[in-house]
Amino acid sequence: MRDAVKKYYPFTGRTLDLDGLSYHYLDEGAGAPVVMVHGNPSWSFYYRNLVLALRGNYRCIVPDHIGCGFSEKPGDDRYDYTLSRRIDDLERLIDSLDLDEKITLVVHDWGGMIGMGYASRHPERIARIVVLNTAAFHLPKEKTFPLGLKICRDTLLGTLLVRGFNAFSVGASIVGCKKNPMPRELMQAYRAPYDSWRNRIATLRFVQDIPLGPGDRTYDLVSDIAAGLERFRDLPMAIFWGELDFVFDTTFLAEWKRRFPKAQVKSYADAGHYILEDMKDEVVPLIAQFLQQTGTREIA
Repeated sequence: MRDAVKKYYPFTGRTLDLDGLSYHYLDEGAGAPVVMVHGNPSWSFYYRNLVLALRGNYRCIVPDHIGCGFSEKPGDDRYDYTLSRRIDDLERLIDSLDLDEKITLVVHDWGGMIGMGYASRHPERIARIVVLNTAAFHLPKEKTFPLGLKICRDTLLGTLLVRGFNAFSVGASIVGCKKNPMPRELMQAYRAPYDSWRNRIATLRFVQDIPLGPGDRTYDLVSDIAAGLERFRDLPMAIFWGELDFVFDTTFLAEWKRRFPKAQVKSYADAGHYILEDMKDEVVPLIAQFLQQTGTREIA
């Protein structure tokens, strides 16, 4: 796998032991900490261009969730693939680093729930937030749950497609960029961690953990995270959005804008889910500019 991505991913990662599981993360540069939280089915690879752009001035911390990227990929007998556990993992990583300044959070896809879940536990530690095609609230009432996700979430056919044929990762690499489609070699790098039935467990479990109603195990936690978002209304926030995302579409963007009317917003009518990939030449410099303009303060 490392050979398949090394051309694009010039980093030496680190690992944290999580109760016997290897939790891989990047820790690049020095300065105010910027914690970047990925989603499904991507991994820290998604943030590589942003890390390269920021590490000269900031400390870039980018974990691979368990089951993703270079982190260990255990079975269900060794790991609880749930949102609450993901937040626990991120909390343990940040605690282990003894950061003495407030954190800038960058969140994408499931990273919105995980990152804002951490923020809801530690609101005093958050300096700024960068939002990229994600959610930290339930499905907007205007949005129909996509059929493709429903099949993956709720059926044996979905399990076969995701774990047997890597359909979720393959599909995301194809449709995730609309204006600037990925070349084949880059698609393969995104898919590289998910090269067997065993190594695709997190890809499936993430989809199965999507809460749609009060009976779902993650539903109450997402409700709590959403209810606490108002605590961050006055923090600097920048939102960058690909409007052709088939899941996190403009209904999600509208909800972010409703909750955070002071946020800086830049959306792209012709871009897809992987906005940092699809519009990297524009969005990466804009994020760097946002961080420079807003600054950060040390924790008192």
